[in-house]
Amino acid sequence: MPKFTTIGLVQTKVSGNQNANLKKTLTLVEQAAKKGAQIICLQELYRTLYFPQYPKADKEQYAETIPGESTLAFSAIAKKYKCVIIVPIFEKDKNGQYHNSAAVINADGRLMETYHKIHIPQDPLFYEKNYFKAGDTGYKIYKTKYATFAVLICFDQWFPEAARTATLAGAELIFYPTAIGNIVGYRPKEGDWHDAWETVMRGHSIANSVYVAAVNRVGREDELNFWGQSFICNSFGKVVKRASATREETLVQKIDLSANRPIRESWGFFRNRRPDTYKPISK
Repeated sequence: MPKFTTIGLVQTKVSGNQNANLKKTLTLVEQAAKKGAQIICLQELYRTLYFPQYPKADKEQYAETIPGESTLAFSAIAKKYKCVIIVPIFEKDKNGQYHNSAAVINADGRLMETYHKIHIPQDPLFYEKNYFKAGDTGYKIYKTKYATFAVLICFDQWFPEAARTATLAGAELIFYPTAIGNIVGYRPKEGDWHDAWETVMRGHSIANSVYVAAVNRVGREDELNFWGQSFICNSFGKVVKRASATREETLVQKIDLSANRPIRESWGFFRNRRPDTYKPISK
């Protein structure tokens, strides 16, 4: 039998005014909920400029707690419209540690477990190790009345092990909140970064027979030009909806999660796995 759910992705331009970013995003999330979105995902660090492009920014001004201002505001919308909302923020936890986090709010307005980004990059204009403690509590699986899903954050998207682990744990759908784009004036020798970004996630979809939803910010922030183009692909990697490369946009799309199983059974990627041969990658 079909298993339909409707997901929403909110792609925005981010300003230096965090309160304005919160207010704007609340409006867009409510619009998505009114259009029938049952699970709504925001982009990575939705409320702040991408401050990790600077080696030594004043991180305290960007941090908030969970629960906190963002989660309280979105919890009210989740409860009102009975939708699930994924809210990626820069978190300062009760122990004073800083994380690149995804707060997940269930359809009753209650917080579920927080996911802390596990893979942390450290490259020019992506100095994330200067700000974020790597997650050490594993990949989270969120069982809701609309879908069972995982949330992996940005750099996590390049690692097939993360997608496979999440799928083996029961995820039918993987969300990738992201902040990625091109460096202004730089032409990468290896090729098109955007094409690689989309291709690798479509590959995770195909290899695991799951839907993938990636949401990215858009617009220029100092030396980075974020390319937007948030997308949703089905469980064989076909893009069913894609956002603009230049504009703010909210995608709302109904998907059929029952399509996962026949594709997985037909291609046999899971029943023909050889875990006995995979030990070297866990070292």
